[in-house]
Amino acid sequence: ARGRDLRLLSRIWAQLLYVFVIWSNLTDCQFVLKPDIYTYTVRHTFPHDPDSFTQGLVYDQAKDVLLESAGLYGESTLREVNLTTGKVLRKYDMQRRDFAEGLAFHRDRLIQLTWRSSKGFVYDRTTFELLREIRTPLRDGWGVTNEGPDSDELVVTDSGSQLFFLDANSFQLVRTVQVTDDGKPVRLLNELEWINNEIWANIWMTDCIARIDPISGNVNAWVMLQGLRSELIKERIPQRRHMDVLNGIAWDSNTNRLFVTGKLWPRLFEIELRKIEWPPEMDLAASRRLCMK
Repeated sequence: ARGRDLRLLSRIWAQLLYVFVIWSNLTDCQFVLKPDIYTYTVRHTFPHDPDSFTQGLVYDQAKDVLLESAGLYGESTLREVNLTTGKVLRKYDMQRRDFAEGLAFHRDRLIQLTWRSSKGFVYDRTTFELLREIRTPLRDGWGVTNEGPDSDELVVTDSGSQLFFLDANSFQLVRTVQVTDDGKPVRLLNELEWINNEIWANIWMTDCIARIDPISGNVNAWVMLQGLRSELIKERIPQRRHMDVLNGIAWDSNTNRLFVTGKLWPRLFEIELRKIEWPPEMDLAASRRLCMK
C-alpha cells in the first residue's frame, strides 16, 4: 500500500511540475488577440457643409451642437455647427498661414493643433476667444483627444503610428504608445476620439477607424465604413469640390450616439455599429489591407 501511495505521489508531483513548466512558458509569451471587425447601420443623416475640410470634430453635450476644426491654408476655421441643420452658428477665422487640424475639449477650453507644425491654439470654449498659442513636442499636428474634458492628459498624433500623451497644461511629453495590429505598426493615425476606454482613430487615406487599447496600443477592432462615401457619390450631390476621405468622429456619451463625417462631405451620419461575428481569416486580412497603409 505504501508503494502505491509513493507512486501516486510521484505522478501527482510530475503532473504539477508539467503544469508549472507550461505556465512558465506561457507567461513569457505575448498574446496578440485578433481584432474584431465592425460594419454599420445609418440611424440618421444630417446636412454638413461640403466646403468644410473636416480635421477635428467634437460633440458639445451642453448645447447639443458640434464643434468642428476645418482645415486648408487660407480657409481654416473653428466652428460651432447646428447638428440638425448643419448650419454654422459661429466661427473663428484663423490666420492664412495656419492649417487647422485636431480639436479637443479641456475643461472650459478648446485645444486645436495645426498641420506640419508644433503650433497649437487654446480657445475659450464658450466665446471662441483665442487665449494663447502653444507649442507641442510634435513637428506635425494631426489628431487630439483625451479621456474626458477634466483629464490631465491629451493624446495626440503626428501622422505616424505613435500615440503621444501630453500634459494637458504644459503640453510636455509624458509617454508614447506604439499602435500595432498583428505586430505591425498602424500608421497615419488621424482624427481621434476617446470612446468607452478606447481611442478611436481615423486612418488617413482610408475609410477605416481603428479602435485602440490606450495602454497596450493594440488595435481591438476595425470599423469598416467604406459604404458611406460610395453611397454619397451615387447621390451626385452638387458641390464645388470632390469629396475626400472619412475624417471626423464625435461621441455623445449621454445617449451613446456616434457621429462621423469626412473632408468635404455634404452629409454627417449618426451610425450604429454591428459586429461581424467570427469573421473568417480572409475578411480580417482584407480589412487589414484596406486599413493599414
